[in-house]
Amino acid sequence: MTRARVRADGKVGIQASSDPTATTNGALGDVYVNTSTGDMFVCTDATTNNNVWINVGEGSGNINASYSVDFLVIAGGGGGGNHSGGGGGGGGAGGYRASYNSEPSGGGGSSESSLTFDKGTTYTVTVGAGGSGHTVAAGKGSNGSDSSLAGSNITTVTSVGGAGGAGYSASATTGGSGGGAAGNTGGAASSGTANQGFAGGASGAAITGGGGGGGAGAVGGNGVANSSAGAGGPGVASTISGSSVTRAGGGGGGHDSRASGGVGAGGAGGGGAGGSGANGTAGTANTGGGGGGTGYNGGNTGANGGSGVVILRLPTAKYSGTTTGSPTVTTDSTDTILTFTSSGTYTG
Repeated sequence: MTRARVRADGKVGIQASSDPTATTNGALGDVYVNTSTGDMFVCTDATTNNNVWINVGEGSGNINASYSVDFLVIAGGGGGGNHSGGGGGGGGAGGYRASYNSEPSGGGGSSESSLTFDKGTTYTVTVGAGGSGHTVAAGKGSNGSDSSLAGSNITTVTSVGGAGGAGYSASATTGGSGGGAAGNTGGAASSGTANQGFAGGASGAAITGGGGGGGAGAVGGNGVANSSAGAGGPGVASTISGSSVTRAGGGGGGHDSRASGGVGAGGAGGGGAGGSGANGTAGTANTGGGGGGTGYNGGNTGANGGSGVVILRLPTAKYSGTTTGSPTVTTDSTDTILTFTSSGTYTG
């Protein structure tokens, strides 16, 4: 049984044999006593059916309000491959996971469910670095690093780093999006991670440009025998930050300078273009774009992948203002947007 008594100061004293819940509706300053344990709580947020009751005795277990948060988590893009006898593969884009406004995740995946944050809980954001492009003629690029969002009351959201592009006899390994193949009997392309990114493009056995790295939005383009390298796969657009921005494009394949055609273009969304007798172009920072591969002519370097990004969108009325890592804070309509370009935390 629950009993309520009005105190002399006008506040309500509530007595019951159990702890309050977030739906125990009170007014600011109301006192709630659990008659079974003696624990006492004070109401510090009286939002209807989402109250906060702070334990003011020696007990633990505050009753925290919760609210919905949308996310975009993009990992670092893979580095471009290098090839002394053909074109190196483009780096794959970083894995791409999204929940806002029914917008898709990478690799053709559906939009994910929003997360529930609790007041007072700290959530850790990790932003993955881009992978390194390969400086040795026979080498593949390195994979980008994972990005993630973690907290004690949520299942960790992890996006996988993009795969490095293949080099001569050095096949790409699986990543968020796959790395492109290398031309002229070079290493094979790789696949992306389900619901995060697409596979890298293929290449041929002749004097061939490298395949483009996979993007969050599509497979990387194929290298063409005795002709052009494959373009990086495009990324995916999101409006989580208030306007439409495309991110996580794959890196373009490197071109063999002895062949006709040209380098692979970087995929829309931060993918770097390939090189032909020159270094590839780096993926754009904080897009998860893949780095461009480089091709025959020696002494050149596959390009680095772009670093990732983590974006959170939550009701401005619930925003605590407590962060580390210096995220960019903006607003759109009734929401606050936190854009983490480096690792940090947010406390609900």
